[in-house]
Amino acid sequence: MMKLTIAPSVLSANFGKISQEIHEVVQAGVDWIHLDVMDGMFVSNLTFGAPLIRCFEKPPGVIFDAHLMIEQPERYVKEFIDAGADIISVHAEATNHLDYAIQTIKKNGAKASVALNPATPLEVLDYVLDQLDMVLLMSVNPGWGGQSFIPAMLQKIRNLKARLQERNLYIPIQVDGGINAKTVREVVQAGATNLVAGSAIFDGTTGIEAYRKKIDRILEEASIGIREQQRIA
Repeated sequence: MMKLTIAPSVLSANFGKISQEIHEVVQAGVDWIHLDVMDGMFVSNLTFGAPLIRCFEKPPGVIFDAHLMIEQPERYVKEFIDAGADIISVHAEATNHLDYAIQTIKKNGAKASVALNPATPLEVLDYVLDQLDMVLLMSVNPGWGGQSFIPAMLQKIRNLKARLQERNLYIPIQVDGGINAKTVREVVQAGATNLVAGSAIFDGTTGIEAYRKKIDRILEEASIGIREQQRIA
């Protein structure tokens, strides 16, 4: 069975001490860090780019997972990889050349993922799915943190899992948006294996022990979801 992964999103962290918060949440038990990059065009918000990511202190063995919510992401892929990104998610809605964007990521030595907005159908992945290392399903509308999970996305997760199984593909299904201890059980039951959590972890209560309690709580609920999924199967 694929390992269940928590990927804290630093979008909700304190940007004034971002490297410290990354190190603390890693010491609390995670090995993925989710980086939400927004350009003010594809989404209305503006966050940070490759130069700032380059300044983040990356703990050894940690995966930097860059979610590019930017127009024509293929133009900037190499910059983000050079800045330390190990896996890059590009939005199918943000490029006219999705296959080229994926090839550009892989050519520059990173793993490739495609992100889909809530209303974007899975069919856009039909001719690129075999090339991907992960699929990111947005369970909120992209652009800002703290939103509530959209319940209709549970069926979308199930449908994606079925498509992957039909092709004998075993890659993570990452879900981003509204993930917390209340929603994670159903999300995991539906088939998610990589969970982006922002405000559920970076909620103002800081420190290694505080982060560990929040991460453990999410994992505890996720484990219940896995057991229930196995029982149903």
